Amino acid sequence: MRIAVSAETDANEARVAATPETVKKLVGLGAEVAVQAGAGQASGIVDADFEKAGAKITPDAAATVAGADVVLAVRRPAPSALAGVNANAAVLAIMDPYGQHEALNALAQTQVQAFAMELMPRITRAQVMDVLSSQANLAGYRAVLDAAAEYGRAIPMMMTAAGTVPAAKIFIMGVGVAGLQAIATARRLGGIVTATDVRPATKEQVESLGAKFLAVEDEEFKQAQTAGGYAKEMSAEYQAKQAALTASHIAKQDIVVTTALIPGRPAPRLISAEMVASMRPGSVIVDLAVERGGNCELSRPGEIVVTDNHVKIVGHLNVAGRLAATASQLYAKNLLAFLETLIDKEAKSLRIDGEDELVKATRLTQGGAVVHPNFAAA
Repeated sequence: MRIAVSAETDANEARVAATPETVKKLVGLGAEVAVQAGAGQASGIVDADFEKAGAKITPDAAATVAGADVVLAVRRPAPSALAGVNANAAVLAIMDPYGQHEALNALAQTQVQAFAMELMPRITRAQVMDVLSSQANLAGYRAVLDAAAEYGRAIPMMMTAAGTVPAAKIFIMGVGVAGLQAIATARRLGGIVTATDVRPATKEQVESLGAKFLAVEDEEFKQAQTAGGYAKEMSAEYQAKQAALTASHIAKQDIVVTTALIPGRPAPRLISAEMVASMRPGSVIVDLAVERGGNCELSRPGEIVVTDNHVKIVGHLNVAGRLAATASQLYAKNLLAFLETLIDKEAKSLRIDGEDELVKATRLTQGGAVVHPNFAAA
């Protein structure tokens, strides 16, 4: 069984899909692991470290995937990057399948079995495989650090001989994994933290971290969570009420971090241009949803926008990847945990059980077709 780890080709992607620790475990399972030269460089992992763990360093992408039974990647590989893999090879990556009909069909034509790690079900067994949680956790942490770096004042209250410095007011919008980590990080830095979310279950979580919860708690709010724990898209009426509540609150905040995402849909618009205009000069907004259209009307992907009233709107791409070494460490362990369920340890080969709930939830392509029920029409 040959496992390939190619270097990522996206200019904004510093992560890598394996680490020396996971390579060592894969070799222990009887696999031959090929790692493209330089694949881990942006994550602080040199080729010698991979070699020491038992990997073979290959000169380019083609040599890496040649004869591969498994391909591990961070982002969905281009079909051309899979030329030479074995028939029915398993490709594990963050596939970004929503709205990517042509890309999924092209991927299917390579005859690989593509698994979307972000579709992993949120069940106890799969917690160690949950890439959304592992990466969002880091994104929430980094978002607050990025905000602090752009904010021209101290975060905690400081009592000095020259006077008292007030604590920064920090508002977290969206209390998923990223939001909870953002709250915890902002609290550790000494900020006065408030948070909001449309899911009622998050109120207790917010308060348990020492922050104050803010939301319109009506009947729609009580039903605003899916069985899988995700936020539902709210009605226009609710969004208007929530916007009215948060508008006056945002005007008093020093830092706002937005994290609200709905799977398969554009990011909900939470902050209007009028709300930004109401904020004090020097305030900072960090929009973690900028790659999905943004929670803030004025955010721009990959840019730091400075408004006429001197509010900074931070739209960094791939925020988890800004902590590449840690993100790669966690992501590689997510991949390893899932891949172990696909391997026959006695035969030391792939054995994919089509009835396994993890396989059913994540497999996008097989036998030249898109097979996932949510994307098969592609």
